[in-house]
Amino acid sequence: MRELWHPPADVLERTRIGAFLRWLEWEHGLRFDDYEALWQWSVDRTAEFWRAIWDHLEIIEHVAPTATLADARMPGADWFPGARLNYAEHVLRMPGVAGAEPIVISRSQTRGPVDLTAEELRERVRRVRAGLRRLGISKGDRVAAYAPNIPETLVLMLATASLGAIFSSCAPEFGTRSVVDRWQQIEPKLLVAVDGYRYGAKEIDRRAEVAAIREALPSLQQTVEIAYLHEGHDGLHEGLCTWESLTEPTGEPLEFEPVPFAHPLYVLYSSGTTGLPKPIVHGHGGILLEHVKMLALHHDLGPGDRFFWFTTTGWMMWNYLVSGPAAAPASRALRQSRMCDP
Repeated sequence: MRELWHPPADVLERTRIGAFLRWLEWEHGLRFDDYEALWQWSVDRTAEFWRAIWDHLEIIEHVAPTATLADARMPGADWFPGARLNYAEHVLRMPGVAGAEPIVISRSQTRGPVDLTAEELRERVRRVRAGLRRLGISKGDRVAAYAPNIPETLVLMLATASLGAIFSSCAPEFGTRSVVDRWQQIEPKLLVAVDGYRYGAKEIDRRAEVAAIREALPSLQQTVEIAYLHEGHDGLHEGLCTWESLTEPTGEPLEFEPVPFAHPLYVLYSSGTTGLPKPIVHGHGGILLEHVKMLALHHDLGPGDRFFWFTTTGWMMWNYLVSGPAAAPASRALRQSRMCDP
């Protein structure tokens, strides 16, 4: 069998998982000779492992947890009871990212390039958060996005999460039935939808589908249209507001609602191969810990790296892609890993 890749001899000195190993030895006196030993500890001492991830990657606590794993029974394991945190706060803190450095690089067949710096992303989330509040969105409300993998969808998801509201997305190539089968189950209060998109040279107008989706969701109180295909047009459906009205300038600060560890963050779905698609609820804390662990330790992602996944908003890998900026190392973890260097 041909070997495709072999780690370099200095892999432990150059990678984030190596820094994690040094940190474990420095902070807890734990030493692991290889990856298998680290993995075995992670499954034998599950609570200790996840508490180490929490501490090493500096999860922001609005209220500290009273324990790591209060009840290990499945189903119903109780992780980090008492903790209060917010997923969006971790994506948007981005330590080590320079002010003018792009944090979002967007390319599309439908419109020109869009790049956002860290500050621009935070500013857009701040405005949309305020816009959602003007529309009456608050903690626990469901916000649905019928939109592709574009900056607006990212901003909407983070703004929704910052409020403690619950996000769900479907890609605009989904037909009306596929969307309605999913969203009738969660009863969204707000729909944000594009008017269409281009696929190669072909224009795909989705305004009829949006109208049908709205008709099938009596829970909707408002719909916001993103003029993505017909940029700059004024032919809105009656009763719709524009993305621009959602992003109007405001003096309202960007804040993050502290929520319990298991508070719903977003709803994903099974494929619907048998029966209706099954809604799967993911919480702020669980997704945050799993994603930063994977991105930092397995992907070795950090400031200056570019992370791309070819995905639509109808696949869970889009949600994983969104977490990329949360993997930037925080200052204390960096200092401590350097202190452990030989």
